[in-house]
Amino acid sequence: MSDEHAPVDPALVPRRELRGGATVPAIGIGTFGSDRYSPAEVAAAVAGAVAAGYRLVDCAAVYGNEAQVGEALAGAVAGGVDRDELFVVSKVWNDAHAPADAVASVHRSLRDLRLDHLDAVFVHWPFPNHHPPMADTDARDPRARPYDHDAYLALWGALEGLVDSGLVRHLGTSNTTVAKLDLLLRDARIPPALNEMELHPCFQQPELFAHCVRHGIQPVGYSPLGSPSRPERDRTPGDVVDTEDPVVVRIAREHGVHPALVCLKWAVARGQVPIPFSVKPAQYTANLRAVVEDPLTAQEVADLAAADRGERLIKGQVFLWPGAESWRDLWDEDGTIVGWTER
Repeated sequence: MSDEHAPVDPALVPRRELRGGATVPAIGIGTFGSDRYSPAEVAAAVAGAVAAGYRLVDCAAVYGNEAQVGEALAGAVAGGVDRDELFVVSKVWNDAHAPADAVASVHRSLRDLRLDHLDAVFVHWPFPNHHPPMADTDARDPRARPYDHDAYLALWGALEGLVDSGLVRHLGTSNTTVAKLDLLLRDARIPPALNEMELHPCFQQPELFAHCVRHGIQPVGYSPLGSPSRPERDRTPGDVVDTEDPVVVRIAREHGVHPALVCLKWAVARGQVPIPFSVKPAQYTANLRAVVEDPLTAQEVADLAAADRGERLIKGQVFLWPGAESWRDLWDEDGTIVGWTER
């Protein structure tokens, strides 16, 4: 066995091929501090993670730390990391869905991250509904509205222009549904190359996952450990805890690892790209090492299908519009995009 504290050779990390032939590492480091960690702490984690062997960094304008993360990335490149090895993602937040605002958001992220291009830009949520930092569970945007495909397509078209100009290499969706994705695939000039979605053993989203794969869209999994540090606004009574699931615990015991590492091994074996977040060097190094050593068997991957409870942790209730009945209206659970409720 290798030294568990030693860096991981990035060449050992599997890569996934995207539409068009580029590749993305099979695991990344997240930068959402869950309202718990300062920008400086997150940036220090990114610097340490890149030194440990990570080459995918998942950022977003709304996280409020891209300038600090940019300093960390610039330091890594100055220290000898090839920029072409890095895959840096940012996201357009919900308050920048107007086409001009979306373009300005991407330019701001490029400036803050100290990059001349972004490897991917995601639309963070398919709604222009947003909340202030540190919002509580009951926070609501009074101007919130349901999904508007024409408006979304105008936003997407603005981002397609950034691909044309070379500032962005790939586009991605996030927190979307099969129904919304089908409309985008029908109408977009440049289809999404990636889709970021909640994915962990207790919430596997098999229908959306398979739909992405079928259409050549790489699934990217947020909350891959079940998001134990998520903000209070994203917690509800009875939420599942992946690291306590009996199948996860049994497999972890058999491999002699923490259950969190089983979640990551499962993610990579299944084919999604997990983006765990940690500020602790021992944790983010162990997370990376988990995907290059001691893989799960095919039987263990099959066994983990039984862990799926179909229970979403990140429900998004702060994005509901007036008249919406519940957070389920955000997710088109019956295959129909929910609009304004008749009153």
